[in-house]
Amino acid sequence: EDKVSLPKPRVVYAYPYEEMKVGDSFAVPLEARQKVLNANYRASRRLGLKFTSRTEGEMVRVWRVE
Repeated sequence: EDKVSLPKPRVVYAYPYEEMKVGDSFAVPLEARQKVLNANYRASRRLGLKFTSRTEGEMVRVWRVE
């Protein structure tokens, strides 16, 4: 059919990157470390922001740094 527009993609992010201000952080279980590191990279490229993470015992904490 002609002239049928493509619907907007429904995107649900697992982590609150878009709402974070510089200095904000969140923590995830250590088991999700690789998933959150990949998500940090993708969010940095998509949003043009910087994130860093550190392991704290059984958790991985992610901060927005810029």
